[in-house]
Amino acid sequence: MARREKGGFWVGLAAAVFYPLTGIARRVYVGDEKVPRQGPALLVLNHISHLDPVVDAVFVHRAKRVPRFLGKESLTRVPVFGKVFVGSGQIPVSRGSAAAGDSLKAAHQALQEGKIVVIYPEGTITKDPAGWPKESFTGAARLAIQNDVPVIPIARWGTSQLFNGYTKKFTPFPRKTITHSVGDPLDLSAFRGGNTRSASKLREVTKVMMDEVTRLLGEIRHEEPPTAKPGEPT
Repeated sequence: MARREKGGFWVGLAAAVFYPLTGIARRVYVGDEKVPRQGPALLVLNHISHLDPVVDAVFVHRAKRVPRFLGKESLTRVPVFGKVFVGSGQIPVSRGSAAAGDSLKAAHQALQEGKIVVIYPEGTITKDPAGWPKESFTGAARLAIQNDVPVIPIARWGTSQLFNGYTKKFTPFPRKTITHSVGDPLDLSAFRGGNTRSASKLREVTKVMMDEVTRLLGEIRHEEPPTAKPGEPT
């Protein structure tokens, strides 16, 4: 049995806060044994609520790993939380600046050091009223094909019912269920050769990843996903 990855003081502090917080909802994990207990991996998830990083962090921690998230650089300046963010090894993203590329460099380094990196290709929570994934950015695809590591699609559902990021409404009762469904590692070997910076290749890899995340989400919801993502032509 794999030992728990050590995270240090700040990860322990975050766990002490996040575990009780996420305990207000029922948690269902499907296929969580597919998250590697050691070694690098890129976890690719949909994004529906500002609570996602909290519940996803607990999900990964329960798999005995320490998650590394890519998060807005502004989070580092939030009192107390900023110290936890930096101290626990999270990766700040400076969007729209010359330093934006540094976040991907840090994520590459984390993977090369055998860490778990968690990424939301959508960048922000979906604006789709039905909660389906929106058109995604290609940063996750860059990480996926420039590093020979397991790329694992995961769908999560239930956090937006608990906290709606657009109405800012927190609804703990009746008690909600938050489900994570983990897919099989994606075979992206065909994309890893040649020009890994090709825009068309990156878009194709992004589609492969998010199509599988969307399929898993449809299984959780017992619904058929839309044929086109919000913002894409039908």
